[in-house]
Amino acid sequence: MERTDYDKYLRLEKFPLIWCPGCGDGIVLKAILRAVDRLGIDQNDVCMVSGIGCSSRTPGYVDFNTLHTTHGRALTFATGVKMVRPDLHVIVVTGDGDATAIGGNHFIHAARRNIDITVLLYNNWIYGMTGGQASPATPMGKKASTAPFGTMEHGFDIVALAAGAGASFVARETVAKPILLDRLIERAILKKGFSLVEVMTPCPTTYGRRNKEGDGAAMTEYLKVHSVPMARADKIPEEEMESAIVTGVFVDDDKPEYTAEYARMVERLRESKVAG
Repeated sequence: MERTDYDKYLRLEKFPLIWCPGCGDGIVLKAILRAVDRLGIDQNDVCMVSGIGCSSRTPGYVDFNTLHTTHGRALTFATGVKMVRPDLHVIVVTGDGDATAIGGNHFIHAARRNIDITVLLYNNWIYGMTGGQASPATPMGKKASTAPFGTMEHGFDIVALAAGAGASFVARETVAKPILLDRLIERAILKKGFSLVEVMTPCPTTYGRRNKEGDGAAMTEYLKVHSVPMARADKIPEEEMESAIVTGVFVDDDKPEYTAEYARMVERLRESKVAG
């Protein structure tokens, strides 16, 4: 197995990490770096954008072009970057609350446009850093600071949301299987169009303590035990599927990409002006 020089990609002066013990965000960070390293992408050709939240602290630790922006608005900033510099690999790091609550409208329309941005959505079922509120991904019945007796709402199926909005590539994996995760991130970066990798990751502090889920190791083991590859999903009894986390690639389509179509339109207008 190839070895990655992680230090090459890190702002080591920013360490130690802010994340709580047992949080899976560091596992995702290393998976991103392995994918970038394996693809041989120059660090100056990557722009990582985030909003607000635990996951959104990731850009602070990586030696890429980075933007740490406002809550829910990562995709608007990323869209601007991509329109001006379509040559860059634009990666958005976001959370379930940041992307699908306050940033929900931006999420669905970036997918609809099929703009060439890779979204890595860390789903820990809670607003982890900003107060422990229930997010659109919090499972029904689970407790949060805004749902002390358990949430009564159905959570989003985030991969279905992205697929329905028109994303070119949609996948899900857990931090319990980090090598599979970095391979999916690699595929998402390579895909021309809007790509989403939903990463299931534990929050032992804000979510785990309230819901008596155990420490980070126990929560990661839960993700491992309950993850089911798509190829096996139709063989699992219906009652077991209620708690299953289906993983794998849900969408892998080729369709027109926004910045390329925009460039073609500009060229057509220039040609018509010259001709006219």
